[in-house]
Amino acid sequence: MNPNHLYYLLRPLIPRRLQLNLRRSMVHRRRMLSADVWPIDYRAGVQPPGWNGWPGGKKFALVLTHDVETAKGQENVPALMELEERLGFRSSFGFVPERYAVSPWLLGCLGERGFEVTVHGLTHDGKYYQSHKIFQERAHRINHYLKEWKAVGFRTPSMHHNFDWLHLLDIRYDSSTFDTDPFEPQPEGVRTVFPFLVGNGASDQGYVELPYTLPQDFTVFVTMEEQTIDIWKRKLDWIVEHGGMALLLTHPDYMTFNPAAGLRNTYPIRLYEELLTYVSERYSGQYWHALPRDMADFWAETAKSTFASGGRSHFVPYADSISDGAPKKRICMLSYSYYDVDARVSRYAETLARRGDHVDVIALGQEGQDAFARINGVNVYRIQKRERNEKGKLQFLRRLLKFFVASSVFLSRRHGAQPYDLIHVHSVPDFEVFAAWLPKLKGTPVILDIHDIVPEFYAAKFRTDKRSFLYKMLLLIERLSARFADHVIISNHIWQKTLTRSVREEKCTVVMNFPDPNVFYHRPRTRTDDRFIMAYPGTLNWHQGLDLAVRAFASVKERIPRAEFHIYGQGDVKESLKRMAADLGLEGRVFFHDMLPKEKIADVMANVDLGVVPKRNDSFGGDAFSTKILEFMSLGVPVLVAGTRIDRHYFSDSVVRFFEPEDEASLAAAMVELAENDGLCKGLSERARKFVQEEYDWELRKGIYLGMVDGLARSCPAVRLDDNDISP
Repeated sequence: MNPNHLYYLLRPLIPRRLQLNLRRSMVHRRRMLSADVWPIDYRAGVQPPGWNGWPGGKKFALVLTHDVETAKGQENVPALMELEERLGFRSSFGFVPERYAVSPWLLGCLGERGFEVTVHGLTHDGKYYQSHKIFQERAHRINHYLKEWKAVGFRTPSMHHNFDWLHLLDIRYDSSTFDTDPFEPQPEGVRTVFPFLVGNGASDQGYVELPYTLPQDFTVFVTMEEQTIDIWKRKLDWIVEHGGMALLLTHPDYMTFNPAAGLRNTYPIRLYEELLTYVSERYSGQYWHALPRDMADFWAETAKSTFASGGRSHFVPYADSISDGAPKKRICMLSYSYYDVDARVSRYAETLARRGDHVDVIALGQEGQDAFARINGVNVYRIQKRERNEKGKLQFLRRLLKFFVASSVFLSRRHGAQPYDLIHVHSVPDFEVFAAWLPKLKGTPVILDIHDIVPEFYAAKFRTDKRSFLYKMLLLIERLSARFADHVIISNHIWQKTLTRSVREEKCTVVMNFPDPNVFYHRPRTRTDDRFIMAYPGTLNWHQGLDLAVRAFASVKERIPRAEFHIYGQGDVKESLKRMAADLGLEGRVFFHDMLPKEKIADVMANVDLGVVPKRNDSFGGDAFSTKILEFMSLGVPVLVAGTRIDRHYFSDSVVRFFEPEDEASLAAAMVELAENDGLCKGLSERARKFVQEEYDWELRKGIYLGMVDGLARSCPAVRLDDNDISP
């Protein structure tokens, strides 16, 4: 049984304080897992076909509603009315007629002052939909109160709903649903921030459904204990951007009008007032402010003349179908890296998302970043913070193991709620593939994508050799990891030959670090100065050879006085590089910058005069393919490259300027030559751009990866839940 359903079944037997504690525990546990659908389900912003806009050409609609759940809440209604009147707003109030004595005076006062009255269930006990007989009996009494109060709208307590049974009520609209709210007992959202008409079979009669689209105050301020309206503002701004209906549900029961009262499980009314002020000031003149009954009348008339009649046929949720007709797949990627700057991971993920697949990425985060972000259609979960400042093997291993455990738990929970069709795990480390043990056990195929050969990588990083215990253990882990995976991707052809020590050749495919053409493309320069700027963007590890480049630059700084060297990135040698630059008197000539998202670093790279890739030619660096070379080429920037084994395998002197690896004099001479020879630079950049377009265009090569994904997913299809179930 769904934990939500179990909680609401037992709720009448649970003390109120314990109810709230249990609900808080449930919500906090599910909040991160639901980050891709709450507070924003990005599928919900699609406008209905034929949509002609809101009355008066307004940008969006605003509807305010309140559920009055207790007698105490009813006492707060007059003060709430006065606040809204003062700020120029009107709203609806839903009362529970058989839970407390509803004041006839208050009902009359609301009508006289331009507010709306609705019926909010009968007793607030959550039993409305236990059987059709129960609902029929209650429908008769609900209709009595609707008629007595001259009300036309209804909302079920706890947001239970059954579209077919609601036709028994004499209503023009219902508001018992939401675009997204996975914390409710019936968590399936309707996936739209627009109203919709619920037809009654062959009859033209029906009602309009008005889902609430801004999170409930109880969820945000009482359960989650938020202290600001940032969640409200974020969701409202998104609804405005998509031209939808911002319908808010709040409860006078949880509002406190006396800041000094210090009441538990309430929130200050100033937060609601702050939201109304935000709307009226930021979006002045841009919204149609309607009562729910007016919204229902408008939508019913619009639906008759514009949308298909019957059911909800005018509503098409986002990404429920794929343009090429293939079934949508659910794919998860695990990567011990920063998604924002990892071009390889983001290229895969965004390629899948663009064709309509659901893609989740579990990755690292930096300080100041949100735990969840939706980036170009990809759901990114940042489950662990990391700084690249490891001082030794044990600290490095501890962080890897921490991510392994966290990603395994997170992936297992997501997969248990809604199975994935494929898991794509990115190494380093190789053993991260075992975090997919539960999906693998349930038959979901797993790809291990080896970005770097781990035994050689760590041997270079920690200066050990192939006879060491560390190297032998890493080689064993590589073999076990490759055996666990259904398929292995490797990033270049030299490493493919190396990897045959651990995996059969037919189980391994080369997918190189192709530049993403949506990010790395030739663009006009925006610089107008006469500086000669050299740059390196990427990880700052010893094998990258940045110390060689800094010393080489120091030796020629007087010969090319207009030259600067800019280094972008993080890594364990960054601080030592800064000290070296200071010792060599390079202040104002060598600059260190933080990592940037790939879109921003692409703009930076496009405006430099020379890319520098000074890798060492050791057991790791000599065979590690550098994506940044192709990225510079795609941007039309000439590249100065160490003549390592891997780079001479893929490139020639016609498209890059080689220098002898680990030879500072050779590197310095090449810097001077390129700084003084504009013709040479122009020729290299033109030939390199053509070379990339013909040989390394991702749009031409992505079929290799997509075919692999589709083939593996078809061979091991995931067990599907109902397509309407979006609970994570």
